[in-house]
Amino acid sequence: MRRLALPILAIATMSVAAPVAAQTYAPGYPVCLHVYGPVAYYECRYASLAQCNASASGRSADCSLNPYVARAEEPSIRPYRGYRPAY
Repeated sequence: MRRLALPILAIATMSVAAPVAAQTYAPGYPVCLHVYGPVAYYECRYASLAQCNASASGRSADCSLNPYVARAEEPSIRPYRGYRPAY
């Protein structure tokens, strides 16, 4: 019985103690403010770099583009299919 109790206890402890990572970047905003300090964090709630830079002014922070923002993809250009080169 003791041999079974130790692995069960170890698995239960590891599953409860593991921290859960939250999503850092908000996907709806294209610009994020990265604030530095004792607790560094991201604020992704800016629509433009100018808006973010105004908020970062005078603080130990910088602005960057949100890597997870939903961007529209450019349509692919299909070649004209009416012409076939003779080889």
